[in-house]
Amino acid sequence: MRTFLKLALLAVAISTLFGCAHNYYNIPQETLEKKVKTIGVAPIFVDPDSDIRHPDKDAIVSLVRTYNARNEKELIARLRGTGIFYAVRQVDGDPARLFSTLVWNKEKRDDAGIIYNKYFLKKDELTQLMTDNGLDAVLFLTVSGLTRQGKVFSSNYLSYLDTDFNYLVMTAQMIDREGNTVWEYPNFRRASLSFPLFFPLQYPDFDEAAANLSEKVDVKFKTVAGVNAAFAKTEASAIANAPEVSVLYARQFDEMLALLKTYKPLFAKEKEKEIPAPVSVPSGYAPAKSAAPVVAPVAPQPAAATAPATAAPAAPAAPAPLNSAPVQLAPGEIVPEEPPAK
Repeated sequence: MRTFLKLALLAVAISTLFGCAHNYYNIPQETLEKKVKTIGVAPIFVDPDSDIRHPDKDAIVSLVRTYNARNEKELIARLRGTGIFYAVRQVDGDPARLFSTLVWNKEKRDDAGIIYNKYFLKKDELTQLMTDNGLDAVLFLTVSGLTRQGKVFSSNYLSYLDTDFNYLVMTAQMIDREGNTVWEYPNFRRASLSFPLFFPLQYPDFDEAAANLSEKVDVKFKTVAGVNAAFAKTEASAIANAPEVSVLYARQFDEMLALLKTYKPLFAKEKEKEIPAPVSVPSGYAPAKSAAPVVAPVAPQPAAATAPATAAPAAPAAPAPLNSAPVQLAPGEIVPEEPPAK
């Protein structure tokens, strides 16, 4: 009996863990469904005062702002397509002004071995922003500079350099009207913690060390042109008929969306009513339209007149000789039937 009870408790514990394994939010899914129905996506921020050590820092900040604006609509469109939320709206405004208005503090954090920049927002200004836009929560993405230890291998993988490198990272957080963090990235509710870096601003020059027969490998900054080339590399959008998206942003959006998804769609039915064109109209109404033309020719009595002619060959016992004469006269009398009789 004790063994049975232990197995039962173990089964309950496993099922509970399995049920919660896909909830990457800081609140239960039932609470999320009731509390957060309409979210806004703010313009993607860049923190110009963060740890960006590039000698042409201003050029890098300007470049990132440009590509943020080009690719932020891709994230909004992808979020709308998931059905996670009832409505996803774009929050208009100048990114630099919004950043300076909303952010009051930041910290370089090391949580569970994950090094990232965490931003703190002003509650009153945030609440006013949501009230003005009719939102339950706002999703903020911020690109910032960060220096941390990394291991980079040479092109032939025969050597590597393990030292500090300067990176661009992208963090995100969803804040509700009370100022609570509903969801965040890096996400600490996943089974295996990880935080892919957005873009490395530095690289180890193994070729120069090899050319000089030196064991000392210098760390250099990528040129502005090189950074721009990396950001400009595009791929097809995940949204039909949408412009191409930067590979760097697409990879980051994929990572975030995988952690935004819930273990069951919250507003699937409402989304079908809200945006019926892609799915529900073809599947729900196309059969009705195709069925109507089939019934229409049979319902009118012109088709009923031909019904005896079709019924007679089906039972050719006695009426066959009687119907043979009308069948010969019918093509001559009815003009529309002459073309098929050629």
